[in-house]
Amino acid sequence: MAYEGREATPVLRIDALPYEDLRRHGEEAYPRECCGVLLARGGGDGRRVTRTVRCANAAAGGAGARYEIDPRDLLRVAKAAREGGEAIAGFYHSHPDHPARASAADLEEAWWPGCSYVITSVERGRAGETASFRLRDGEGGRRLEPEPIEVGRTREGPAAQARAPDAVAAGLGAGARPATP
Repeated sequence: MAYEGREATPVLRIDALPYEDLRRHGEEAYPRECCGVLLARGGGDGRRVTRTVRCANAAAGGAGARYEIDPRDLLRVAKAAREGGEAIAGFYHSHPDHPARASAADLEEAWWPGCSYVITSVERGRAGETASFRLRDGEGGRRLEPEPIEVGRTREGPAAQARAPDAVAAGLGAGARPATP
C-alpha cells in the first residue's frame, strides 16, 4: 500500500506539476490547513511522485491548526492507486502563518513509516518554504527526519492531480487527469 523502499540518503523526488499543485492548494485553503496524498511510480531509488490527490480536511475545530484525512477517503485513494500501478509515497499539508517544520502534532499524526510528510508554510496567503520529512520508526523511536526535495520537470501530459473527496469517491474518475508517465 505504501512505499516500502529504503534509501541510504532519502530524497523526495517529485515532478514539477504535483509540487506546484500542493503549494497552490495551501494558498487556496489559507487560512486553513490543506492536506492531500502524494502518489508515486517506481520503487527504490527510482520512486518519483507524479501525482497529488487533494483531500478535504476532516479535522474537528475548523481545521485551522490541524489536518486530518478521512480514513474512508484514504482507503479509496490507496485502492485506486494500487489499481493504477501507483503507491502512496506520502502526505502533504500546509502550515498557515507558521514555518515549514514538523511539529509535535505532525509526529503524533504520522503513522506510515518510510513515507514522506511534506509541509508548506503559507504566509498571508502566499506559499513560502516547502520542506519534507521522512517518518522513521526504529531503535531511536518514531521521528520525522528532514529529507531534501528534488523537483523534476514533468515529462509530458497534463497536470497529474485529482481532487478529493469528489474524485476520490468516484475512484479518481470525476475531475481526475491521468498521471504523467
